[in-house]
Amino acid sequence: MQSYIKRLDDCADELSTVRPMNGINGPSYVRPCSSGGPLVTARVSPSSFPTTAYRYTETQDWFSHNIPHWSNLLPLVTASSPRALEIGSWEGRSAVYLLTSLCKKEGGMICIDHFDLLTTEAGRARREKVQHNLALTGGKYRIMEQFSVPALMSLLQEEMGNCNPGFDWIYIDGSHEADDTFLDGELCWRLARKGAIVIFDDYHWDNEPEDSIHHPKKGIDAFLELHRGEYDRLTAKEHYQVVLRKTTDMRIGFLVASSQPNAGKVDDVKEALGYGTNVALAVDSKYAMAAAVVIRSAVERTPGRITFYVVDCGLSAGDKEKLKLTLPEGRTDTTLKFLDLPDGALATELGPSWAKLDILHILPVERCLYLDSDVLVCKSLKELWDTDLEGNPIGACVDIGHPMGHAEVDRRPYFNAGVMLLDLALIRRDISTMPDAARSMRTSTFRDQDVLTCHFTTWKALSLTWNAQGLGTYAVYPSSDRKSLNLDEMLDPAIVHFTGPVHPSLAEILNPYVQPPTAKPWGYAGSPGHPFERAWWDVLEKTAWNGVSESDEWKRGLHEEKLKVVERAGKEFNKKLRELGKL
Repeated sequence: MQSYIKRLDDCADELSTVRPMNGINGPSYVRPCSSGGPLVTARVSPSSFPTTAYRYTETQDWFSHNIPHWSNLLPLVTASSPRALEIGSWEGRSAVYLLTSLCKKEGGMICIDHFDLLTTEAGRARREKVQHNLALTGGKYRIMEQFSVPALMSLLQEEMGNCNPGFDWIYIDGSHEADDTFLDGELCWRLARKGAIVIFDDYHWDNEPEDSIHHPKKGIDAFLELHRGEYDRLTAKEHYQVVLRKTTDMRIGFLVASSQPNAGKVDDVKEALGYGTNVALAVDSKYAMAAAVVIRSAVERTPGRITFYVVDCGLSAGDKEKLKLTLPEGRTDTTLKFLDLPDGALATELGPSWAKLDILHILPVERCLYLDSDVLVCKSLKELWDTDLEGNPIGACVDIGHPMGHAEVDRRPYFNAGVMLLDLALIRRDISTMPDAARSMRTSTFRDQDVLTCHFTTWKALSLTWNAQGLGTYAVYPSSDRKSLNLDEMLDPAIVHFTGPVHPSLAEILNPYVQPPTAKPWGYAGSPGHPFERAWWDVLEKTAWNGVSESDEWKRGLHEEKLKVVERAGKEFNKKLRELGKL
């Protein structure tokens, strides 16, 4: 795109004069619509107009010098029937150019100009000239005799019912007031299709100081900052016009009663209402890299608004910066917010894994999807997020390893806490006893998970596709408790859960009853036999930790972990021999 910017700026000082063109497209004209309705083509006699020449005031040509610049932009519009929109038409010079170039074969144009609301002779004269000039082009057009904000609001409502809404070229050359320019830009942006060319005029207008609220530059700069990351800027800062190419999808962003979509467009309603998906993770420095895979895979698979709440259990500044960089460029509908642990947090007292309980108090939302940092998202989370919990506080999947719990908890259906859909409004009614329960069960086999399953005795069982555990290892082992589970739900998982330790002990590696051993992809043993191990590494390469597995530091660290495992095993072996009196 840099070469293109240079090409535009090379002709920044060029001027060209457009002479009136007579008889364009012969006797074919367009009967304009003044304020509403579709573009209508009609056959009218050329004698309907006193002359076939365009009517312009020679001393008021503020457009023609832009033609060399705009000609370079036209090939960027690839729509077969391009739609153009302009704010501020004056006598129609720019509109004539677009109708005879961009929209010459197909498409059409909407012009918004208040023409002094036709209350002045000058306003009525300009309106007559615009209609005359646009009709001569033979193109399809519509004139809206309104101030820009009400006109744009009307267009936004109309576009809700359009099967192919939006515009491919938008020219903003209306009010010079900074706030008006910002409003025009904001409303036009909601009408701009992905890839649309959006042009602000008068960025270096010389009638007012550029730092004045009576100059458009302030409004344009505010717009550029607000929408940073949603466009490519095709002109340098010195250019008189600001030319953008939109890189994000069109989003009208609101609804009106008469435009409520049908049941097949429920997602449109949720988007307009600002409803998105809330995802929470509890992360320390050891799991920062793994959390990046969770975040990146979730964003890549899930469209629409997502907010990630990362509870900081000991992240460094570098960890946080890398996690921020994990979000894909261009996904402006995705945000990441770090939350500090409060005073008296269980995670501070008992260890990072207990932050899962702290989350229930500190998240600033009433519904959230909790994900462990050792999962990989393989499908969109929207279906899971929209699950009706049917009055239950938690939605979760049965624990594949212990479907009915274990010796330290009561025998009943037992869920895995690695993926939980949380109704926090309901949960917060009765969790006052949970901190004491956590302290009393701090040495329980599965610690925080045991506390959660003991506390929430009623929960909605989710399909195992949302928490596929033990793939390639213990999930296929026979168990009387597993007989009632539909393990086929994990054949095409939406979320893969890499259960087991990061660095398994020597006993776990050698255990003949669980082979291959259960472990996480980034540990010294990897996840041998796991069908999604490679997929995990592929996602990691798209994060700020890309290339880490090839670094000498990483390889050295894994080797040291192996030595530690062997050393610990040797100490345990000798300890046992001493207990037996054999050492």
